[in-house]
This record gives sequence, structure tokens and C-alpha cells, in this order.
Amino acid sequence: MKQITAGIVAHVDAGKTTLSEALLYQTGAVRQLGRVDNGDAFLDSDRLEKQRGITIFSHQAQLHYQDLTLTLLDTPGHVDFASQTEQVLPVLDYAILVVAASDHLPGYTRTLWRLLQRYQVPTFIFVNKMDVATADRAAMLKLLQTGLSEGCQPFDQALDAETLALQDDQALDEYMSRNALADATIQRLIAKRQVFPVYFGAGLKLTGVDALLAGLAKWTVSMKPQPAFAARVFKVSYDDKGERLTWVRVTGGTLAPKALVLGEQKANQLRVYNGVKYTVASAVQAGEVCAIPGLSDTKPGMGLGVEPNAPAPLLQPVLTYALDPLQEELQRCVAALRQLEDEDPALHVTWSPHLQEVRVQLMGKVQLEILQQLLQQRFNLTVAFDAGSILYQETITQAVEGVGHFEPLRHYAEVHLLMQPGPRGSGLIFASDCSLEVLAKNWQHLVLANLAAKEHRGVLTGSPLTDTKITLVTGRASNVHTVGGDFREATWRAVRQGLMMLKQTGGCQLLEPWYSFRLEVAQTQIGRAMSDIERMAGLCDPPSAPAANGMVLLTGYAPVAEMQDYGQVVNAYTHGQGQLECVVDGYRPCHNEAAVIAERGYTEVGDTDNLTGSVFCAHGAGYPVAWQDVPAAAHVPYRYDAAALQALA
Repeated sequence: MKQITAGIVAHVDAGKTTLSEALLYQTGAVRQLGRVDNGDAFLDSDRLEKQRGITIFSHQAQLHYQDLTLTLLDTPGHVDFASQTEQVLPVLDYAILVVAASDHLPGYTRTLWRLLQRYQVPTFIFVNKMDVATADRAAMLKLLQTGLSEGCQPFDQALDAETLALQDDQALDEYMSRNALADATIQRLIAKRQVFPVYFGAGLKLTGVDALLAGLAKWTVSMKPQPAFAARVFKVSYDDKGERLTWVRVTGGTLAPKALVLGEQKANQLRVYNGVKYTVASAVQAGEVCAIPGLSDTKPGMGLGVEPNAPAPLLQPVLTYALDPLQEELQRCVAALRQLEDEDPALHVTWSPHLQEVRVQLMGKVQLEILQQLLQQRFNLTVAFDAGSILYQETITQAVEGVGHFEPLRHYAEVHLLMQPGPRGSGLIFASDCSLEVLAKNWQHLVLANLAAKEHRGVLTGSPLTDTKITLVTGRASNVHTVGGDFREATWRAVRQGLMMLKQTGGCQLLEPWYSFRLEVAQTQIGRAMSDIERMAGLCDPPSAPAANGMVLLTGYAPVAEMQDYGQVVNAYTHGQGQLECVVDGYRPCHNEAAVIAERGYTEVGDTDNLTGSVFCAHGAGYPVAWQDVPAAAHVPYRYDAAALQALA
């Protein structure tokens, strides 16, 4: 039997769960076809999912078709729960992207496509709801090819081998010599994400489902396992008894009960879930998925055995909310939120004992509502939150050489870091360009490890630093007095000192999250809409020509801070006829930087957790040196002068 793990992903309301139910029903995995609107869908088993009619958590099902054993991972479709969808992607062999027959591709569908590309997941596409009167097969195929990839080709009819061959030079040579393509070649094109099989149907009416199953059975290829044990964590959850479950995809070797999987922690039990029920497995082979109860300190993306950790997730929350619980329940709230954060690390729960304040980070208001309901249902906690605020980030626009020196008595370390602007969305990148003759390998390793050990803060508002490349370029250690902690202090101070230097020259920049929006209004309302977007500091493409129904389409970008509540405004002035769709498109320069900085009132020198100055030693005692005086006091010559730094930026 061919063993495949596939995830099913989609924009909300595309019919993803309905298709999952149809796949289960057609393969005999369930006897009754469940429906989302009836609250009896096999995979939407949580009480909140039944109430809301949406998938909130990822779920697992097992099905068999011909010689295919398929582990199906159903994922949330609402954009507010996109981080849970992203957690699943690194463990997939293939994805099934569900797209509703429509005249456009939703912004979140494009976001999912970018994520699938990032994790290099081969993808099948199912165009759902083809039973609606306006569904147009040819138009949908063209939309997929122009909006996603030219490699989107129909596979539910006779294949056009020539068109498939045009996606790859090697395949084209094969086609030119044989006038055909071998099945193995087509499988390779799919696996390499050069071809994306497209199927059309209606999950609710079971049309096109058999063709999709047949395609999965024919065109997928089992993973090649590693010989040694390897697995990757993609989910952490708690069962109805409060037991912690670590969900893993085994990618190498065999996982047996009692095997050591993390330090001294053993896999005492291996559960293979099918919906809410599970069986206890005697062993889990490479390619299979299981849940391990009782492990601690695991988190989504973690590699076990010889499996490396997955890349840091791309999608991050853009809003922060402060909890407003009853004072006597504060500690209970913190404990409950810590457990929920264990399941979804993107919550980033912070607790300030000094301020008696608990904050969480979220994607949007639907997630906020679900969080409140989870606290009520699972922990019997009734809480409120404040109005929320924007999560800002900071970056740099110029290059600088930051210096940190740490030399109290009997300690010594000096670090010079080149800080350069990075591409948008690149995060923080750490590197070394320092000779081993200048600084030994172990000290260089410590510098890089310490750079990655904390969240670095900007000096404008104290927001997280991003899109910056930080390179170790020189430094100094003492053969007698240097210990590891000295380089931690020097490294962190070097980052802050460089940022303070840049602030003086206007080289620091505040970033805010922006939406990509799609706004549909009547032709008579287009002036109002464009005026609103301009007022919100948004950027708008030229409006489309009016459709047959008199509606006009506007697309563009706008700050989340300005547009997050605009949907209610649209609903009011269009009398419910307008439609606004927003998807977070990442961070861009803040449209009202000066106002935000003034409102935050951040004092960078007073931030005792992120010190800007250095410590030098004279006459047997250490003394502080302010950041602006560090260049004159540094022991190691600077590597770059002003002209060189300007060229590097």
C-alpha cells in the first residue's frame, strides 16, 4: 500500500470540510455524509466548530482507496487561524487546495499558495461548487493559470502531454522523442511543483470526488524515508482528560513504544487518530502520523531524532490585546492562557507582574471571540479584553557597525557587528565574517548563538527588530578573563549601540502591518470608497469596469490600523450589498510614524532589559560608558568607515 499524508487547505467557505466529508464517505471511512451546517461533520468534532460552522483546529482522518492509504489532515480555513494551518504544511507529502468556483481568487487563497510554495508542498487543486449556475470551467482554469501558476492543468479529462511537457526541459525532450510522457515523468513534475493537477466538481453532491481520489492514487509517490529515526512535530493539543498530546509525522526509521524521542522522554503510547477516536499502535512506520501523550517541551515545527527543525513560521499575529479578568482569577487566567499558548505558540502570552497585565497576540477578532469561548468552556473563565492595538515592528534603512564592550573586573569581551537593511519579510539573519585569527571559533559561535537567543528590540518604540542582517565582523577576547556570558553582554549591547547610532542619522524605521484588500461596491459608491481609502493612507489600483450587476471592484493595500473596522462602514453605506475582503500582506513603513512614536513614549536608554551602553575597566574597577562614547573607547579598530557603510546600505 502506498502511504501518503495530505493536507486539505482552503479559504473559508470554499467547501473544504464538505470535500473532506465526501472523500471519507466515498472511501467507506464513514457511513453517513456529514454536513457543516448540520453540525455533524466527522472532522469538525469540537463543540466550538459545530457552533460556528468553521474549522478551528486541525484534525486527522484515515482512508483507503485502491492501493492508497491516505492520512488526511484537515486544517482551519479562516484567516484568523492561518498559523495553525501553517504548522501542518511542513509534514505534508501533498496538499489539496480547495477553490470555490467564482470570478476571483480570494486573497487568502493566494496566501495559502505562497505558503505551499515556501514549504515546497506538491499540490492538487479541487474546484468546488461547480454545481452553481454561474460556474464556468474554462474561466476557472484560466483564473488558476493566471493567478497561481501556468502549471495548473486539468487532470479529470484526457491529459495534454505537450502542455505538461512545456513546464520542464527534460520532460519536453522526452515528449519530443516519444510524443508522450511516462506516468513517472508526470509524477515527477507534480512532485517538483511544476504541474498542479486540477479537478472540478461539487463536494456536497459527490461529483468529481472519485476522479480526485483516482488522481491521488495514480499521481502521488510515497516519501523516501531516512534510515534513522526522524519525526517532526506539527501540533500540540490536550485531550478531554487534560492529557498533553504531541502530534508527529514520522519521516525516518520506525517509532516503537518506550523509545526515547526527546532527551530522556519516552513515547509510552502511540495513538493513531481517526476523527476523535484512536487506536494504539504497536509501531509507527516512516510516512505515518501519530500522537504521543505525555511529552513535555515539544512545540510545532520541532524535529525529533535526525529531523531538523522546520523554518520559523511566516505568518505572525498583527494585533495585541490585554486581558481584563477579575483580579482574583488572574493567576488562573495566566495558567489557562499558557496551556492554550502551548497548543498555539503564536499567541505569545506575556505576563507583567509589575503592571499586573496579561497580553496575547492574535490575527483578528474572530480568533479573539474563539479565545474567549475556549477560556469559558475549557477553564470556566469569563474574561474580557481591551480594544486591542497594533503590533509594530522596526527595521533599519542604513548600514552601521555596532560595538559592545563588557569589561567589569576579571571579565572581557568586545564585539563589532555590521548591521545592514534586509529584504522585506526576511526577518533577522545572522552571519559571521570574522577571521579565526581575530576571534576563535568557539567565541564566534557564542556570538551567533546569543544573537539568536533573544528578541531584539528597536529604539523607536521598543518593537521587535526585523528585516536586518547582522554580521559579526571583528572582536576580541581575553585568554585569562573571558567567559561565555561576557560575549552575551557584549553582543546584545552591540546591537543596541548600533541602533542608537542609526537613530541619530534617521536610519531607523517603524513598520506596521498592511492589508491587501478587495472591495466591491456599486458604481455610484465608488467615489466614497476611494475617498475612504485615501483617508486611511491606503494605496488603490484603478477601479475595474462595472460588472453586469453594476458593481465595481477596487483592490489595493491599506494599514491594518486604519482598515480593521472598515467592514462595518462598508456594510452601512452599501446597505449590506458591498463586500470587503482583507488579508494581512506583511509589514510596510508606518504611515503615521511620528504620531505612534510620540504616543508610545518609549525611552530607549531607560530600557533596562536592552542596554545601549558598554562597560569598560580602569584602575581595577568597571565603569559604564554611554553608547555615543563607545566608538572612542573601543579597544578594537572599526572595520568600516562611513563611506564603506554607505556603500553597503
